[in-house]
Amino acid sequence: MIVPSTEQRIQTICLMLLTTFAVAITLYWLSAVMIPFVLALFVAFAIRPGVNFLTRHAKVPRPIAIAGVFIVGSLFLGLAGVLVSSSVTQLSENAGAYQTTIQRLSTSIVQSIPLDRFGLDTSSLQAQLSGIPIGSVLVGLTNAILQILSNAILVLIFLIFLLIGSGKSVEQSDPVWDQIEYRIERYVIAKVLISATTGMLVSGILYALGVELALMFGFLAFLLNFIPSVGSIIATLLPLPVIILNPDISTTTVVLALVLPGIVQVTIGNGLEPKIMGDSLDLHPISILFALIVWGVLWGIVGMFLATPITAVLKILLEQHELTRPVAELMAGRFSTAEAKA
Repeated sequence: MIVPSTEQRIQTICLMLLTTFAVAITLYWLSAVMIPFVLALFVAFAIRPGVNFLTRHAKVPRPIAIAGVFIVGSLFLGLAGVLVSSSVTQLSENAGAYQTTIQRLSTSIVQSIPLDRFGLDTSSLQAQLSGIPIGSVLVGLTNAILQILSNAILVLIFLIFLLIGSGKSVEQSDPVWDQIEYRIERYVIAKVLISATTGMLVSGILYALGVELALMFGFLAFLLNFIPSVGSIIATLLPLPVIILNPDISTTTVVLALVLPGIVQVTIGNGLEPKIMGDSLDLHPISILFALIVWGVLWGIVGMFLATPITAVLKILLEQHELTRPVAELMAGRFSTAEAKA
C-alpha cells in the first residue's frame, strides 16, 4: 500500500478547504431548491422500504403505491397546516390577554424588588417589561413553521420523482451507496418513530394538565426532536410563555408542565433512543454539534434538522479514500486511530 506523503496530505487538505468553501457558498445560494430536494431525499430513504414491500410482497403496482404515499403525505401536511394555522389564530386572539398578564406580572415583580436602593428607575423598567411583545413572538414562531410547511408541496414533487426514478433504475451493487442507504434508512425510520412517541406523550401530558395549544406543542416536540440535544431543550421550554401567561393555571400545573415533558425527553433521549438506534451513524457528539452550527448558518432551522444525516453521509464518503480517512476517524471520535493513519 502506498502511504501518502506529507506534501500530498497538505495539497489534499488545501483542496478540501477550497472545495468546502465553494460548496458552502453554492448551497447557500441554491437553498430554495436544495432544501426541498435534500428533504425529499431523506424522506425517500424512510418510505422506500414500505413502497418496496407493497410492490414486491403485496403485489401492488408501483404507481399505485407511490400515489398512495403522495395521498398520505398530502393528508399529513394538510393536518399539520390546519393545526399550526389554528394555533396562529388562537394566539392572535389571546395576544391582548397575554399582554395584560405581562403588565400585571411586571408590576408585581418591580414592586416586590427594592430597585430604588440600587438607583434604578422602577417606572422605566416596568414599562420595558410590559412592552415585551410575547404574543407577537409566539405568532411569529408559528408563522415561521407554517412557512416551512408551505414548501412541503415541492418536497412531495421531488419525492415522487425520486421514487419513480429508483424504480426504473437498474440495480447495481455499490458497497458505498448500500452503506449510505442502510445507515440513513435506519436513522430516519428510528428517529421518526421515537419523535412521534415523544410528541404524543408531550401532547398528552400538556392536554391532561389543561395547557393551551397542547397539540401544537406536541407537534413541535416531534419536529424539534430531530435536532440533537438542543431540540429537546427547546421543546421542553417552548410552552413556558403560554403556561405562565395563563391566569387560570396554578403553580403546581406550571411545574408539572415543565417537569413531566422534561422527564419524557430525558428518558427517551438518554434511555430508549440509544438502545433503538445504537451507533448507527458512528458520529462523535462534538461532530454533531459542529454540524448543527454549520448547517444552521447555511440553511437555518431546516439545516439543523438535516445536519446529522448529511454529516453521516459525508463521513461515509470520506472513509473511502486513504487521504481523507483520518478526517472520518476524527468525526467518529477515534482520535488515536486518526493520528496513527496521519
